[in-house]
Amino acid sequence: MSGGEFDFIERFFKPLAGEGALGLSNDAALYDVPSGRQLILSTDTLVEAVHFLPDDPAETISRKLLRVSLSDCAAMGAVPKAYLLNISRPASFDDLWFASFSTGLALDQARYGVHLLGGDTTSTRGPLVLGLTILGEVAHGRSVSRAGAVAGDDLWVTGTIGDAALGLQALLGELPDPDQFLTGRYRLPQPRVGFPLEDFASSGMDVSDGLIQDAGHLAHESGVALEIDAETVPLSAQARAAGAAWFETCLTGGDDYELLFTASPSQAGLIEEAGKASGIPVTRIGRVTPGRGVRLLDSAYREVKLSRQGWQHF
Repeated sequence: MSGGEFDFIERFFKPLAGEGALGLSNDAALYDVPSGRQLILSTDTLVEAVHFLPDDPAETISRKLLRVSLSDCAAMGAVPKAYLLNISRPASFDDLWFASFSTGLALDQARYGVHLLGGDTTSTRGPLVLGLTILGEVAHGRSVSRAGAVAGDDLWVTGTIGDAALGLQALLGELPDPDQFLTGRYRLPQPRVGFPLEDFASSGMDVSDGLIQDAGHLAHESGVALEIDAETVPLSAQARAAGAAWFETCLTGGDDYELLFTASPSQAGLIEEAGKASGIPVTRIGRVTPGRGVRLLDSAYREVKLSRQGWQHF
């Protein structure tokens, strides 16, 4: 580890700084919120050997860190603008590793139109710990929350479910992944930025801890029950090829970063058109009913019991 903290910032992160960052040379940044807009903030932490594997490429780790926060913005109907970055760095992560890390951030800054505002760096004797706080904007009063679903609404999800969870199993040697598709989905989530959730969703969130568990969060916050039709849950060709034995992992494994939302049946046409316009697949997977909790149903409307609900943080 060469140089000190300021040299570290100068070489790897100052090139990522944008408007309001003040060259990363001050104690704080400046951010102007346009009239009629609201600021949305969300923060995420990734810990080595908990949220990513120690031998994952540095470039994919930094991109995943940014993308999981971009997904939080998308889930609230917000446009991401900038971010703050915190790094607790062990001595074992050298400058070459961080050069790749910052290259990954530069790639996704260009892709998603965001920039670095500032943050903090420190050393640690523990694992690498990365924290990112995203700043986004949404029209005043137009943000999407987890509360708002009502009985009679449809339940929708973007993309496919379970790929990332299977990708982790592939990296652990538990599952073949000949074309590396599943591994790619684990290492590089696809945040659904640009999907106009705010135009039709009565409630919404992103799927990070598993479809079933996150559906439970949505149901709880809205004070309703959700029914999910198991046969309609969208799976990739690679997930289907893994076989039925892995279906529960797909539903509960997490790391999907797809959007899960409810909407009135009258919005179905608008939702399908939004999917086509954005190039983001979207599937109706169930419904909102009176009651509490989540029920997974088979084609005969019988409840499917699962051994777990999703990822537990503690």
